Amino acid sequence: MQAKRIIISAGGTGGHIFPALAVAGELKKRLPSSDILFVGALEKMEMERVPAAGFRIIGLPVMGFPRKPGIKWLKFLWMLVRSSRSARRIIKDFDPHVAAGFGGYASGPVLRAAAQKKVPALIQEQNSYAGITNKLLGKRVLKICVAYENMKNFFPENKIVLTGNPVREALLSGLPGKTEACDFFNLNPARQVILIIGGSLGARSINDAVLKNIDGIKNAEINVIWQTGELYYDEMIQKTSGKTPANLQIHKFLTRMDMAYGAADVIVSRAGAGTISELCVVGKPILLVPSPNVAEDHQTKNAVALAQKNAAVQVSDEKIGEVLLEATFQLLNDKNRLEELSRNIKKMAKPDATKKIVDEIIGIMK
Repeated sequence: MQAKRIIISAGGTGGHIFPALAVAGELKKRLPSSDILFVGALEKMEMERVPAAGFRIIGLPVMGFPRKPGIKWLKFLWMLVRSSRSARRIIKDFDPHVAAGFGGYASGPVLRAAAQKKVPALIQEQNSYAGITNKLLGKRVLKICVAYENMKNFFPENKIVLTGNPVREALLSGLPGKTEACDFFNLNPARQVILIIGGSLGARSINDAVLKNIDGIKNAEINVIWQTGELYYDEMIQKTSGKTPANLQIHKFLTRMDMAYGAADVIVSRAGAGTISELCVVGKPILLVPSPNVAEDHQTKNAVALAQKNAAVQVSDEKIGEVLLEATFQLLNDKNRLEELSRNIKKMAKPDATKKIVDEIIGIMK
């Protein structure tokens, strides 16, 4: 196949960026001469993560859809006009053979501009409940790659392809052993490890729950790896100054998630679709704390999908401060329950998602 120009739009959170980067990496393997251009949102984390992975990116002046009437509406409309104009210019100048959207603020303007220019386009819906932007884009694109069944309520059924969500390649080749992973974090491998992650940006309620339970952590024969997220790291460091237990490690961002997952006996996490897809591949027991601050409460729907199959334990956001240690200790002390959760979540893994999405991208280019 001749050299192809491919536009990928994704951003805002790691849940959008990492799947897009996984697909870009697979495209480069299969089409080494291809020219891949990312389009994201200015001042968002993709502007750092994408170049760090070796790809070019252009940022658009975009913002999220305001939930309440007010001055933000005027700002949103103004930025929408600017970003739409910029997206049309990018499509015209780059002249892509295909466009793929993975969610985030920039995906809407880019995929709309691509469709207007008759560029073959594809979107990937990561959640069990489609957002407004993807529902609108679904009418314009050729293919819609989904991670959950029964998505015909949101999209034209003839366009839907069940692929699963891409996960980072480092996780597909198997996790490091407990001893190696604990050595990486300078932890005693004889102790059980709780991994607490609230997403790439962080989760206020989960972070506050850790603060509330610091004494309990200090007095327990366990180790805790805590990723605060970029938004909360400085605040958490300040609030734990002088009282951080020796068995609690605080990280802004975990660059070696394979090591973190390998060390963990139980994982406490938000219920974003990308994270859940990774956790299914990882196969460790998880306690999910869905964020209530997301469109259509989709994280709760994601968590319920696992909890109903006895593949995860679900705790509401408002209760996590009270039950964080109680719920995790209960799991750690129940070997049969740990094995059951691990066995069931592994059944839900779709490790070939990246390859299947790339198959579809190449297919619509042809």
